[in-house]
Amino acid sequence: MMWTHRRQAAALAVIDSPQERAAVYAMFSVVALGAMLNFSVPLYIQIAQGRSPLATAIAMMPFNLTVFISAMLIVQLYDRLTPRQIARYGFVLCTAALVWLAFVVRNDWSAGPVLIGLVLFGIGQGSLVTLVFNVLVTASPKELAGDVGSLRGTTNNLAAAVGTAVAGALLVGLLSAAVLRSTAENPLLPTEIQSQVDLDNINFVSNERLQSVMERTTATPQQIAEAVRINTEARLRALKIGLLIMAGLALVTIIPAGQLPNYIPGEVPSDQPSTRRDRAPGAK
Repeated sequence: MMWTHRRQAAALAVIDSPQERAAVYAMFSVVALGAMLNFSVPLYIQIAQGRSPLATAIAMMPFNLTVFISAMLIVQLYDRLTPRQIARYGFVLCTAALVWLAFVVRNDWSAGPVLIGLVLFGIGQGSLVTLVFNVLVTASPKELAGDVGSLRGTTNNLAAAVGTAVAGALLVGLLSAAVLRSTAENPLLPTEIQSQVDLDNINFVSNERLQSVMERTTATPQQIAEAVRINTEARLRALKIGLLIMAGLALVTIIPAGQLPNYIPGEVPSDQPSTRRDRAPGAK
């Protein structure tokens, strides 16, 4: 019990300052946003475009490579920009990328515009993940290095799980609302046709799957075509609104990012002791 008490006290010491807590919040946010994007875009590629899982993985490869490369190269800016500046620029870049994606996605989108948005978001995410981890490492005493690593792993796992769950609930909720609104006001899809389709369990399905389900009802070819049109438009609208909501979340995270250190190595404020806790990322 005494050992457990000491370990708990040490773990809390990792986040005992506003800067360290801000780094944890920023880490959670950027990982959650990455998980939301990694769920949303592949879902749409497979459902709307009908690509295979392998083709979807290849389509997402530039994004994942960008995250990897940015995480390594961002350290080159540590001598010129403060952690607070890098974090703010990173979240602004993530916000801009998500807004861009929300406006360029189409049912017949081309790879170019979408690739630009994914690369921009990858740059922001890769830079932020490395930055906030370095802030935690340099702000904590050396004897707490193991606790910092554990905190990072726990935060990443929790954020990835929460981000995926929120993205799924958000997109399905938006899709359900759009479909129910469109069908309720559509004279081509009367109540007797709707009652033959499970509208209480709306999910992302391909047009081919929807058409095969509708063909087993009493719907006419015109009604089937109308249902496919509603499905196509509702999916796209759900993705667009979902991306804009993600952009809003990324923009709000600029607030905790403003609590990160605002000095670079060699410029430790004179009113703070020159200890490991006060050094910016990259300091020796």
